[in-house]
Amino acid sequence: MTVRVLVVDDSRFFRRRLTEILNSDRHIEVIGSAVDGVEAVIKTKELRPDVITMDIEMPVMDGITATKRIMAEAPTPILMFSSLTTAGATATLDALDAGALDFLPKKVDDISSDLDIARRLLCTRVRVLGVRGVTTKKTPSYAVSSRSLAASSTVGASKKGASFDLSKIKLIAIGTSTGGPVALQNILTAIPANFPLAVIVIQHMPASFTPSFSERLDSLCNIKVKHVDDGDEIKAGVAYVAPGGVQMVVNRCGNRLLLKLEDANPSQAYKPSVDITFSSLSRVCSSELLAMVLTGMGADGREGARLLKQKGATIWAQNEESCVIYGMPLAIVEAELADEILSLDEIAALLRGEG
Repeated sequence: MTVRVLVVDDSRFFRRRLTEILNSDRHIEVIGSAVDGVEAVIKTKELRPDVITMDIEMPVMDGITATKRIMAEAPTPILMFSSLTTAGATATLDALDAGALDFLPKKVDDISSDLDIARRLLCTRVRVLGVRGVTTKKTPSYAVSSRSLAASSTVGASKKGASFDLSKIKLIAIGTSTGGPVALQNILTAIPANFPLAVIVIQHMPASFTPSFSERLDSLCNIKVKHVDDGDEIKAGVAYVAPGGVQMVVNRCGNRLLLKLEDANPSQAYKPSVDITFSSLSRVCSSELLAMVLTGMGADGREGARLLKQKGATIWAQNEESCVIYGMPLAIVEAELADEILSLDEIAALLRGEG
């Protein structure tokens, strides 16, 4: 299928450049453009694009307001473009709350120092969101093999009537990517203030975004949410968010579990990586661990979950219906690592002790 795109930006140069990049992909067609949020709302209704790329700062109507209007009047997958600044991070999180599904840095060279890789990643994100948009019409997920499609049709649904005994768990670890900020907010805000466990969060996100993301979660949750500092001791009742741009591992020191931050290798695709954190957990507390893999593109977390499973950990995967992108959880399901396949609401209920 061809993904039809509406480009929204007040910069003529950026609209032209983005259009050239997207049209270079034979699976994408830019069908129109808009110079502000008001025009974006009008053209969304007229053109019915599969995906909208949206700038945040625009005259007349900004991208966040336009996103709210579009999601209320003509729901369409939206990819936000953001600056890698603290202000840009706050605005991007606001846009995700408003209904945008994904975001990328506005400067192409901030996506990757290799411009060809940056262009391919941009086009891939647009294609993924485009087919995700029609997934609600029962069309198979993007970039899934025939074997994957067969698997998702048989094991993609939630396991009904799931129950869980939190007393057997001492630590929770959650890995996620695209769609993760909203998914994590849904889960973590459901956790009561007297929650007896610590939660480790690995969210694919730029280094300039994770502090704002942690602060936002902390303001919304009953438990404390902390942006990790090197050497933090893991304590019950706290959710620890891995910083962007580095790798986070868990080490044991006597009876204590400590979080260590390590420089990321330039060749590593994800910084932080779910696989790296999960792998470290397999060495220190795997049989007492609940690991979850939530919405996201790719397969980060599968190999780490495999190691955890071999050591007796419990593995949950988010179900297809509640995912923005059913990639990372599908990788867990296909590898037959999932003890439960659950919706966000079911996960939240089990963590509240309602299972």
